[in-house]
Amino acid sequence: MTAVDKSDLTGRARLRDAALELFAERGFAATSTRAVAAAAGLSPALVTRHFGSKEGLRAAVDEYVLDRIGTELETVDADAGLMESLGKVSARLFGADPVLRGYLRHVLMEDSAASADLFGRLLNGARAELARLSTEYGSRSPEGEWAAFQVLCLVLGPLLLERVMQPHHSEPMFDPQVLAQRSAANQRLLLQGLYGSPEDRSGG
Repeated sequence: MTAVDKSDLTGRARLRDAALELFAERGFAATSTRAVAAAAGLSPALVTRHFGSKEGLRAAVDEYVLDRIGTELETVDADAGLMESLGKVSARLFGADPVLRGYLRHVLMEDSAASADLFGRLLNGARAELARLSTEYGSRSPEGEWAAFQVLCLVLGPLLLERVMQPHHSEPMFDPQVLAQRSAANQRLLLQGLYGSPEDRSGG
């Protein structure tokens, strides 16, 4: 990801980016608006001016994160194989940005209405991508309402459990090569099933 000169950002963007980094590191509850303002090099009063409240700041960060995910999904190339392209995009998106991983880890592990809302929006995105996959492969999602949950568990599981999974894996969990291997394994699982085979898919 290309580095951004923070001096070129507006005050609102600087506060949002500072909040993203601090929320990723400490979590929402443990981060004060004063700390966000200090990290951005701005007055705490600007948080209220731009976002209304700490909750408004969080909502702006959520929108920014979801926009980034949506922008990456727009690069999916169906002509290159929809499943494979989706796998590469998700690997690139989460593997390249530890701040994004940290933010999602903190938010999704909270017991709050805001975290449930963010998960719901990710779930809707997963459903949309499954609809594309179903069109590509000419079949309806086999597990109905659970399919989107299962896909999100495959994508988000290593992100949420990175710290406890890492001691059991010889390479960094989000190393590009490890990501590629995990993505390929996920694609096989989604297309074939854990105990399935190509023959099962074709009805043979």
